[in-house]
Amino acid sequence: MLGIFLGLALLMFLAYRGWSIIWVAPICAGVVALTGGLDLLPAYTETYMEGFVNFAKDWFPIFMLGAIFGKLMEDTGMAKSVALSITKLIGTKRAVLGVLVSAAVLTYGGVSLFVVVFAVYPLALSLFREANISRRILPATIALGAFTFTMTAIPGSPQIQNLIPMDFYQTDAMAAPVMGLSAFVVMAFGGYFYLRWRENQLRNNGEVFTEPKDKKEISTDGPAPNWMLSLLPLVIVIVTLNLLNLDIVIALVAGIVSIMLLNLSMFKYFTKAMNEGAAGSVIAIINTSAAVGFGAVVQAVPGFTRLSEMLLNMPGGPLFSQAIAVNVLAGATGSASGGMSIALDSLGDEYYQLALQTGMDPEAFHRVASIASGGLDALPHNGAVLTLLAVTGFTHKEAYKDIFVVALLIPTLSVFVAILVNLVGLV
Repeated sequence: MLGIFLGLALLMFLAYRGWSIIWVAPICAGVVALTGGLDLLPAYTETYMEGFVNFAKDWFPIFMLGAIFGKLMEDTGMAKSVALSITKLIGTKRAVLGVLVSAAVLTYGGVSLFVVVFAVYPLALSLFREANISRRILPATIALGAFTFTMTAIPGSPQIQNLIPMDFYQTDAMAAPVMGLSAFVVMAFGGYFYLRWRENQLRNNGEVFTEPKDKKEISTDGPAPNWMLSLLPLVIVIVTLNLLNLDIVIALVAGIVSIMLLNLSMFKYFTKAMNEGAAGSVIAIINTSAAVGFGAVVQAVPGFTRLSEMLLNMPGGPLFSQAIAVNVLAGATGSASGGMSIALDSLGDEYYQLALQTGMDPEAFHRVASIASGGLDALPHNGAVLTLLAVTGFTHKEAYKDIFVVALLIPTLSVFVAILVNLVGLV
């Protein structure tokens, strides 16, 4: 088992240093293979690549269609229109809430969180300027809306973190709604009240709005169609997935077609947007597949059997042990979907059989896995965190503390609240 922990530690360290997981994951898998007694070359060409390819085969259509959907929402101005209408409705006095809700609506509607960062930031900057709020908490506000409860907790979310557990536990996107909503309350309200407290603290310390050094990011020019029409593709995705109970691929295709039909005058821009979305999805799926390939090698070494026994027999019950496993692996890989995939590929069958044998609802395992994936994944080396800081113009030293609280600390606590809700029989 020492080799497994050594490989995980090395993966986390190198990812934190900014090295791409695409080539770092095979190296760390090699460390696990060597210390675990596997032949190095077959461990890479067979075991690692089998895990890599299987994940890509299963999930690439969703990554690609989701990226195209998000890019079309961005390039047609629909994402901006939805965010702008929400922020206007809520008002300048509640700027933090406006930014939070805007990011949450877009993410829950199926827009990639990376696209949400770019779509919401200019509007957030304008609101913070009018309300004279320090920009220091702006990254954390976007992170709370895009990286947390809409990604993992709210039932019916079309985000990949809510879809991966479905195949393992024979569930749907609405799994364990009470558990999910309980975690949502902790994340949304806990994060919002923290940000309001920080807003007042910074203002009392004399820290108010200052213009960013690079003003190229603040433009809100461009197309902005009717907000009700702009909201329609998001609604179509959610309804198709959850009310019509159709596959997420069909839901995303329906969303993409609706965007095109509602923006026929922009037809000449569709090809460019779809090309860029598809190209962006390749990097995303390869990054996650690389992490899953690492997990396949971990699963193949003899020490993993002992590690599995330790996790399955951990005090606190199987839901607790699953939460720990998913959270730790998400933190090690810097990826919610990658860490959860490693954990469920390795232990999902055991947890599912355990649920059937003990009479526990598999939906509880689905929801705990999803929520837990959105905790330690937000460590400093997470790709979404790095993108958010780059777009908003902050360093880790300046803004990560608040991101840590709303996107890591509170979500990590929320999974244990969800488990408690299950234990007291509220599900």
